[in-house]
Amino acid sequence: MAITGNGSLATLLFLFMIPAALHKGAAQYPVQSQNLVTDNVEVVEGDVAVISCRVKNNDDSVIQLLNPNRQTIYFRDVRPLKDARFQLVNFSDNELRVSLSNVSLSDEGRYVCQLYTDPPQEAYADITVLIPPGNPIIESREGQVIEGNETEMTCTAMGSKPAATIRWMKGDKELQGISKVEETYDHMFTVTSQLRFIVTKEDDGVPVVCIVDHPAVKDFQALTYLVVHYKPEVKIIVEFPDGLPREGQNMELSCQAKGKPHPQQINWVKVDDDLPSHALITGTDLYIENLNKTYNGTYRCFAANSVGESYDDYTLYVYDAPTTTPIPTTATTTIPTTTISLPEATADTTPSAEPAAHDSRAGEGAPRAVDHAVIGGVVAVVVFAMLCLLIILGRYFARHKGTYFTHEAKGADDAADADTAIINAEGGHNNSDEKKEYYI
Repeated sequence: MAITGNGSLATLLFLFMIPAALHKGAAQYPVQSQNLVTDNVEVVEGDVAVISCRVKNNDDSVIQLLNPNRQTIYFRDVRPLKDARFQLVNFSDNELRVSLSNVSLSDEGRYVCQLYTDPPQEAYADITVLIPPGNPIIESREGQVIEGNETEMTCTAMGSKPAATIRWMKGDKELQGISKVEETYDHMFTVTSQLRFIVTKEDDGVPVVCIVDHPAVKDFQALTYLVVHYKPEVKIIVEFPDGLPREGQNMELSCQAKGKPHPQQINWVKVDDDLPSHALITGTDLYIENLNKTYNGTYRCFAANSVGESYDDYTLYVYDAPTTTPIPTTATTTIPTTTISLPEATADTTPSAEPAAHDSRAGEGAPRAVDHAVIGGVVAVVVFAMLCLLIILGRYFARHKGTYFTHEAKGADDAADADTAIINAEGGHNNSDEKKEYYI
């Protein structure tokens, strides 16, 4: 609302007369009343703050707004203070609402809403200016960390109000740091957090995040990635043969090594001996021609980088060359009333079964399987012997089977009557030939 001419002069005189009237007696000191209300304000530096003075029951009393120095900002809808950042947002009998743009730290303090009654009533609005910290800075004690060592990182958030809080995340795991808060001469705060932990090779490339929590900002963070150096990891792979190494075959061993930095040197040696004369090293591979048992032993692959050296061993055991085994046949033996089939024994009655294909190792002989052919042959011989015995006994009993006659009634055939036959029979035993009988 613009005021010009005599109206403006009258208003200014009225503004100067009212403060004088307030100090005429002790009974005129302002009091805090629930009839006049306002709110505290938090505002980020550079933003806009809005102060609202509200009257619940107004009896046409005058409302004004004072700054922390008790200078009048607005009297009703008139702004005596020459600060264009204050603007009238709303004025009515029940509210005086004023905005303050481009807020700075010097604007912080207690503002007064005043209602001219008897006695005057006041309400207080505290403006708190929030100053966000500068961009957080992560510093590491060393750019590259060796596996197993401790690393130290520092995150700093400077120039904030109030003091910020700092959290740490390594990957998806939160870590606890140690924070220190310092207050500067202009009542600003600098927060420094230190983080220490032991690194492993799995930490290589993992993000470490410094998260700054402050009421003036959200998602304020700084990010760095761990660079971990570690010794090579070495593993020997058998390219061929696929199964057990045997005499006369060729063999190729491949040395696979990874580390950070990448291994620059890879060497092959034979433990406690020299490499065979037929061995050829090509890059990371060891090639051996025409294997024989003199090549048995432990072969070692070394890999080294700036962090250290590692190795892996392969123990070679050369087996005999494979032999051709004849196909089993079936022999048939025919005897009276019985036919028995027997498997023909092979030339090698104790064959050694080959284990499943695996890296050969010293001290590992070829495991021997149970020889089922030998067991079957023994059982067949026993059964055959029992059958032969039964056949022989059967033929013996068949030859000795017949009819035998006794001599109790001998002479009865020539007797005329029964009495004569009995007499002849009783005396006939003395004259008859004796014949022995055998029973089994």
